[in-house]
Amino acid sequence: MKEEIIIAGFGGQGVLSMGKILAYCAIMQDMEVTWMPSYGPEMRGGTANVCVIISDRKISSPIVTRYDTAIVLNQQSLDKFEQTVKPGGLLIYDPNGVIHTPTRKDIRICRIDAIEVAARVGNPKVYNMAVMGAFLKMKPVISLDNVDKGLAKCIPARYSDLISLNRRAIDEGMDAVVEIG
Repeated sequence: MKEEIIIAGFGGQGVLSMGKILAYCAIMQDMEVTWMPSYGPEMRGGTANVCVIISDRKISSPIVTRYDTAIVLNQQSLDKFEQTVKPGGLLIYDPNGVIHTPTRKDIRICRIDAIEVAARVGNPKVYNMAVMGAFLKMKPVISLDNVDKGLAKCIPARYSDLISLNRRAIDEGMDAVVEIG
């Protein structure tokens, strides 16, 4: 098993932390992992993306140009990464901030309204976990037990009360994802 994932959006959307949590969840499942972030110099509002590779074997290189899954959270990222998804792969997008929806017919396309999910959960900071829930529903490469362990590893002890909130956002994201293509 090998899953090559690109997660892309604007800084402040939790792109890098989503990738980090996903990577830790995979580590908790005894998988091999790479996590390679890329972001502009801006604190918020600039582009940000992270490539995460999860595998049951050693990973020879963290450099990827074609992905099994692309998770895109804005139009700029959709424009840049839609064509990099391998045929038969998966593209997940949030319609908020996307004007022109994905057009490819040779991949699975899913939509997650993560802003709506975060509002239902009651905290905008769990936006990225709603997106992660959508991914885990469509590609269950990580068990939910290991998601709990990954969250516990990534969220500082002083914020441990937020683990259940993040897990709720993941669960709600799993319920809210819609396959459209």
